[in-house]
This record gives sequence, C-alpha cells and structure tokens, in this order.
Amino acid sequence: MRAFSLLCVIISPTIVLGATSANLLAAGQHVIYSYSGLTPPASLLTAISAGHAAGVIFFKDNIDANIGSVITTLKKANAASPLGLPLLLMTDQEGGQVRRLSGEPVQSAKAMCAGGTSAAGGTGAGQNLASVGMNVNLAPVLDVYRVAGDFEDQFQRSFSNNATTAASCGKSFITAQQATGVASTAKHFPGLGAASATENTDAQPVTLNLSVSEIHAVDELPYTSAVAAGVPLVMLSWAVYPAIDSVPAGLSFQMIFGELRGRLGFQGVTISDAIEAGGLSAYGTDSNRAILASAAGMDLILAAGRDATQGGNIVTALATALDNGTLDSKLFKNATARIAKLRASFS
Repeated sequence: MRAFSLLCVIISPTIVLGATSANLLAAGQHVIYSYSGLTPPASLLTAISAGHAAGVIFFKDNIDANIGSVITTLKKANAASPLGLPLLLMTDQEGGQVRRLSGEPVQSAKAMCAGGTSAAGGTGAGQNLASVGMNVNLAPVLDVYRVAGDFEDQFQRSFSNNATTAASCGKSFITAQQATGVASTAKHFPGLGAASATENTDAQPVTLNLSVSEIHAVDELPYTSAVAAGVPLVMLSWAVYPAIDSVPAGLSFQMIFGELRGRLGFQGVTISDAIEAGGLSAYGTDSNRAILASAAGMDLILAAGRDATQGGNIVTALATALDNGTLDSKLFKNATARIAKLRASFS
C-alpha cells in the first residue's frame, strides 16, 4: 500500500492562487464537471473554453427536449480550447430504473441478461446517447450481486448473481455499445455485488470483507471479459476491500495498478465514482479526495455535486498539488496521455 493513500493534504488559499497556468491546463484535463438545472452556468463555459475541463456529466435535472442544443453550446465553448480535443459528454444510461434519458434501454440489466437482449440494450443505449451528442455511457454495471434484493439487485442493476453469466452479458452490452461510437464504462471495480441493500457508498463508508480468492473468482471475473472486449473506461468503487488494501478502492494504488492494470492488464482510462460521496467522509474535502485519488492512479475525477464551482476548485487543487510536488508529475502525465487518447478517439 502506498503511504500517500492515507494522507490528508491541506491546501492553503495562498498556495492555490499560485497554481501555474501550465498545471491548470494539465489538471483541467482530469476533471468531469456537473451543474444543476437546464442551463450550463457561464463559469462552466469559461472553464471549457480555457481547456480546464475534460467533460461534463448530465443528470436527470439537466435533461429536457433541448439537451441537444445545450450540448451544442458546450461544444462551441470547447472550440475555443487550446487543446483541440472533444469533450467527454456522459451520463448513466444503464437501463430500467437507472436512465437519465428517456427511451432505450428500457429493460434493466438483469432483465436484459435473462432475456438474451444485452447486446440490443447496448445498441439502444449507445444510439440514444449519440442522438443528443453524448459520447460516454457510465454503464454497464459489472457487479455480481449475491442475494436477491441486495444493493445492486434491488434496482436490477446487476446482470446476474453468476459471475460467468454477468461477464458474458456485460461483454455483449459493451461490444454492441462500442459499435455505436459511444464509449462504455465498466463499474464499480472490483465489484459492489457483495454489498447489502443498505451499504451505499454514495451515502456512507462501506467495507466488504471478501477474501482475495472470492474477489478474483467472482467480482473481478466480468472485468476480465470487459478488458478483453476493449472497454475504454473503468469506474472504481469507493468501498474498502481489506484483503487488498485498507483504503477505498478508488484511493488505492494497489487496487488500480496491482489489480486493474497489473493483474487484468487494463490500459484504458480510470474514472472515479462521485468524488463527493459519503463513502469518503474520512478523507476531507472534495479537493483533497481528488488529490488522493489522482495520487493513487485515478485518471478522471467525477465532480458530480451539480455545482460547476466544485469542478473548478478541484482543478485548482490538482494544479497546486502538481506545483508543490504532492502529485507525481510523471504519473499524472501518463494519465493525461490516456485521457487525451480517449478524447481524440471521438474526433
């Protein structure tokens, strides 16, 4: 375990103001912004034009019949960016009860898998997002649920309680969605399938006391298939897996580089779950959490608090951490290159 995983970095306002422009530009490529309501705030458009945003996540309250026009506005702002890279424009369109856009996939992941329609679901999700100008789906969920009605099964977000079946259905969804030009995101590595109905990392810290052998044989099995299928993004869980590390998976160098990149050979982009999640209550401010996640090898930070100021604060904090050496510049540059490669794939 890397020692920095447990550090709480204190950032003073004076240091923040001194963040260099080069590092602000570098840091901005690592942050996904969010906002509330139907109209993106001027501050978000300014950040995008300056190259200080990698992309935007859209929630239900951001979406109405004019979402296509909103995305066009964001893309126009991005045309002024010095980077010349498309934005990552994403949402959660898993299917069933977890959909931000109306329409496909109407079935839940569990129903798709049981009915042999996972590929059709992936196609439907991809076409739906592409029709409004989005290019990344934060789906599918590859968690292998354990008990009927548990955290993932209560909303039928898990394909199956059988790891092999979940792997097969997940791969079908990913492959079909990729064919539409929309990038898939496998989540929540190494798996939240063992979480009970009340163990929600969005709301509280969660510890899953699983053996390494169970994590490898059950929870990580679907990711083996996803990586083989060329999934471009993987979202990390905020749960703690004590058999592997004592900190949440998304803050764990061992989980990201030992398990995901080392054991499974994933070479794509890692993305955090919501950085403001209650599961990280012991790790300080959103900005501090973002520094810890980046230090552990997280490529993209998901600032999902529906406030563009949150994303901007995180960009400044990451830039300051680069300035003062808290973040390893080589590790960060490697992550920036992976993000740039993903963004360029949408050109």
